[in-house]
Amino acid sequence: MTAALYLLRAGVKTAMIEKLSPGGQVLMTAEIENYPGFPEGLQGWELADKFANHLDKYDLDRINDEVRGIEIGAPFHTIKVGDEDVQAKVIILATGSRYRRLGIPGEERLLGKGVSYCALCDGNFFRGQEVAVIGGGNSALEEALYLARLVNKVYLIHRRDEFRGLLCYQDKCLTNDKIEPIRATVVDEIQGEDQVESLLLRNVKTDETSELKLDGAFIFVGFEPIMDFVPDEVDKEQNGVVTDVEMHTNIPGIFAAGDIRAKMCRQVASAVGDGATAATAAFSYLEQMED
Repeated sequence: MTAALYLLRAGVKTAMIEKLSPGGQVLMTAEIENYPGFPEGLQGWELADKFANHLDKYDLDRINDEVRGIEIGAPFHTIKVGDEDVQAKVIILATGSRYRRLGIPGEERLLGKGVSYCALCDGNFFRGQEVAVIGGGNSALEEALYLARLVNKVYLIHRRDEFRGLLCYQDKCLTNDKIEPIRATVVDEIQGEDQVESLLLRNVKTDETSELKLDGAFIFVGFEPIMDFVPDEVDKEQNGVVTDVEMHTNIPGIFAAGDIRAKMCRQVASAVGDGATAATAAFSYLEQMED
C-alpha cells in the first residue's frame, strides 16, 4: 500500500492486485506497539484500515484476484491474474510471507480442528481451555500473551533454552501466571482423532518423551516468503527474493518490497520503508525508459 501511495502521488498509473483484504500479516496481529506515531499501540486491522483509507482519494485500479504467474518481457511484463493478463512496465512484488509449518504428523490433518497459526483469528474458540504456543520468537511470545487473556493455561514450548523474542515480551510472558514455559523441547506429533487432544513432546537434551494433554496448538516457528508465482528468472533464495538496497531485483522493471525480500528485519515499519524505496526506484526506472 505504501508503494502504491508513492507511485500514485508521482502521477504513475497504478494497479494494486490483492487476493484478500489489504494488510497481510498485519490483519492477524492482535496489537502493534512499535509503529511510530502510535505510542498507545493499536490493533493490526486498525493500522491496515488507515493505510487503505489513505489510498481512497487516488485513482487506484484495484484488482481483487490471485496472481498465477509472471512472464518476463520488454518493455512490458505480463501478470497472469485469474483468467486475465495485465501488462505493466514495472512490477513491485509485495506479497509478504506466511506462517511456516512444523511438518510433523497431525499438523495438516488437524488444521482448523485445534491447530492454528493465528491467535487473533481462532483464540476466542478456546476460551477457558488449555492450549500450547510453539515457538520462541516475537510472534510466539506476542500470541502467547494474547491467548493468556482468553484461556486458562498457555504452554509456551521452545526448542532452545532461551527465547529469541524481545526482552519486553519475555518479561511479560515469564511473569504471567497463565503462561508456563517448556524449554529445550520439540513437538514430534500432534495427536487426536477429530480434534487436538495432546502433543507428543521430546526433550532435546535427554531425548525423553512425554505427552501433554490440551485443547489446541498455535504454531509460530517463523515465516516463509510468498513467492510461488515469481518466475525462475528472478534471483531468490530460501528466505526470499534477492534485491539491492533500492529494491531492484536482477530483472529490469521488477522490484520487491517487504517480507517477500531476503532480509532480516520483518516489521511493519521496515515494510513501509521498503515500499517507499521500491516506488521511488520504480519511478526513476520509468523516467529512464522514456529518455
